[in-house]
This record gives sequence, C-alpha cells and structure tokens, in this order.
Amino acid sequence: MPLEFSRRVARFNKAVNNPIQSQYAWLLPPWLVVVHHGRKSGRVYRTPVDGFRKGDTLAIVILYGEHSDWIRNLLAGGGQIVRCGRTYDILDPRVIRTADAGPEIPAPARLMGRTSGKLLVARLGEPKPGFGRGPKAT
Repeated sequence: MPLEFSRRVARFNKAVNNPIQSQYAWLLPPWLVVVHHGRKSGRVYRTPVDGFRKGDTLAIVILYGEHSDWIRNLLAGGGQIVRCGRTYDILDPRVIRTADAGPEIPAPARLMGRTSGKLLVARLGEPKPGFGRGPKAT
C-alpha cells in the first residue's frame, strides 16, 4: 500500500530542511531544485527534491501527495529545474501512478516511487546556457 507522508512533515521540511538542501541540491544529484511560480501570487519559489533523469525524461517521487504546492504550480503553469548546475525547462508535466511507469522512467524513480505510488513525470528542454543556481527567488 502506498505511503504518503503527513502534511506536518511537509511543513517541517519546508521550514527547516528545504533551506538547508537548497544550498547544494542544485548541484548534487539526485537532488535538484524545482523553480515554479505561485498560481495566484506569481512569486518564484524554489523547492529541493530528489529527481531522476533518463534521456530527456525526468521523474520525481511524490512523497507528500499531489496537493503539494510545487506540484500544483508545475501542472498549472510549468517551471524549470536546476540540476547539476544547469537549468532546464519542464515540459508536459503530469502525475502518473508508479505502477503505470514504463521503461522510459528511470529505474531508481520506479523503485522509490513504490513508497508513495505516484510520480511527477516530465520532459526536459535543452539546458540553458551558463552555470549556476538558476532564477532567484524573490
């Protein structure tokens, strides 16, 4: 049976772990930083997550449910990721059940996805020129 971590854990991570992980997640795989815009405010947010890439396919394990802000923001308006110091546009994001994940999904994502039962899957655009942390949060 899929496990979904509580919103309480999500709030703790947002307040404590995310600021710490943001210092290295943009550079050190399997972490990456999801850059997304608030659906109402338009504010830029940066959320560190574990993500796995195979070719131009990106898969992120959904640990706190589909109602996490970063997921809802990506599905509503797209965004970018910063991984290994490179910034990529996120194209065609969608949520899938891990059981429906095919061979195009990276094996570590399929394995870790068994925990929650769901993955956010997207295609990645070409890397943006330059090296760095990507767009700054305001």
